[in-house]
Amino acid sequence: MRKQDVLAILAQIQAGELQPKEALLKLRMEPFEDLGFAKIDHHRELRQGIAEIIYGAGKTYEQISGIITATLNKEKRTILITRLSEETADKLKEIFEFSYYEIAKIGIIGRIPPADGIGKIVVATGGTSDMPVAEEAALTAEMLGNTVVRLYDVGVAGIHRLLSHMDDIMEARVIVAIAGMEGALASVIGGLADCPVIGVPTSVGYGASFNGLSALLTMLNSCASGVSVVNIDNGFGAGYLASMINHI
Repeated sequence: MRKQDVLAILAQIQAGELQPKEALLKLRMEPFEDLGFAKIDHHRELRQGIAEIIYGAGKTYEQISGIITATLNKEKRTILITRLSEETADKLKEIFEFSYYEIAKIGIIGRIPPADGIGKIVVATGGTSDMPVAEEAALTAEMLGNTVVRLYDVGVAGIHRLLSHMDDIMEARVIVAIAGMEGALASVIGGLADCPVIGVPTSVGYGASFNGLSALLTMLNSCASGVSVVNIDNGFGAGYLASMINHI
């Protein structure tokens, strides 16, 4: 249930069109819907301001389509599906108004809404290989109503590439810094920007990078103030957090 729905119920009470007991019944209707294999949290937007997102990895086509159908029956909104396989996406396209972004492995039911965030979110990567995580972050932020500026392949191995985008860095309200290998990008951007920086370590790198652990530890030990860190390859979490900051 959205905040607008609750306000509409309260307005009906004020206008005498709805009795308090009837309103209470509407508000007490199942805050989640039990499908057996999933419990859909219809009240999440009311509690948190952002509706539930579908995590696609490990779910069958039947489970995902069932969750989508149940959600659309109660909530007419855009739906984001992360970590979605191309095979499942092709099947979903046959039923729903569906867009699939192959690099990010993201599916979107409906249309990306117009931006209503306060400023711009910059998504920067150390290298081209970090783009799948970056696109997951960027598309998540866009789906949640933000303008996103993408700065890809601006890592510290050629720091002049990053410095050529100082206008974008200084104008950002939030920056998502995504890097594998040693993960130094977050510290460098953190030392340049006057806004929150969200570090995203990726599993990109040779053996001693330990599938992103090296980058994670570098970012956690950043000497730059204002840098926070999400989990390895968690582009969704970074885009979600960036959106929350950009709407405060």
